[in-house]
Amino acid sequence: MTRIGTSDLDVSSLCLGGNTFGWTSDRDTSFAVLDAYTAAGGNFIDTADVYSAFAPGNVGGESETVLGEWFTTTGRREDVVLATKVGQHPEFRGLGADNIARAADASLGRLQTDRIDLYYAHRDDPDTALEETAAAFDALVQAGKVRHVGLSNYSAERIREWIAIADENGFARPVALQPHYNLVKRHEFETELAPVATEFDLGVMPYFALASGFLSGKYRSKNDFDDSARSGFASAYLNDESVQLLKVADEIAEAHDVAMPTVAIAWLLSKPTVVAPIASARVTEQLEALLAAVRLELSADDVDRLDAESARIPS
Repeated sequence: MTRIGTSDLDVSSLCLGGNTFGWTSDRDTSFAVLDAYTAAGGNFIDTADVYSAFAPGNVGGESETVLGEWFTTTGRREDVVLATKVGQHPEFRGLGADNIARAADASLGRLQTDRIDLYYAHRDDPDTALEETAAAFDALVQAGKVRHVGLSNYSAERIREWIAIADENGFARPVALQPHYNLVKRHEFETELAPVATEFDLGVMPYFALASGFLSGKYRSKNDFDDSARSGFASAYLNDESVQLLKVADEIAEAHDVAMPTVAIAWLLSKPTVVAPIASARVTEQLEALLAAVRLELSADDVDRLDAESARIPS
């Protein structure tokens, strides 16, 4: 277990992403993935109120609904550190105070729980004053509906501004940061966000830890992509340099007798401030490689090779 920043939340070093629930994983499959993850000792689940409004036929909230049904069916709510996000649901866009309050209540209803352990502002809202947003999150903490505050997709400047506002007004400080960070997407986090995370002791939970499946090694050329939603996201990472990185990751994975996703997540875990990379599993068979990363300790030479090769990828 690892503690998230200055919070009292102790979590497993792999956070299970809930974006597939109610999207590419139906209810029964989602339940099976959740059962397998928690049986293996995992206790940290990440979702968002917008998941998965982007899928045809969905309206948003599907992932939270599946999770709520699983909590009620299994009685496992007390065994899980639950993170969700606000600001992108079609009915609750933006981070105005009234919107946050209503969206939080809607999430609590879908999740069938009385509190959210870690509540993220999903994306910065330039149309709402940060003072209003920070106060709204603090109100949820004071009401006992939220235990801790997190920020996702915020710039270093805006993170500093939020924390200054929190300190000036006695609001709950953010304890967590959720950035886009992986072996093929490094520059922004490492140059701008990592110093802020270190300064303010923010626990970092990188999303797209496997680059939407690109770091599974499945995609090596344009011919490998199909019409699936996942494939479309992964195609954005394809270039000559990223394909060369996959070859190096292949060699390291073979040397350790593990799968490539294991190496990609273990690389993230080798980085300062990273608490728990977020990775999703569409089916239970994909979980083994993800969970193995917690046990894999890459050598300094392994990390150096991956660092050097990934640094060649255009930012």
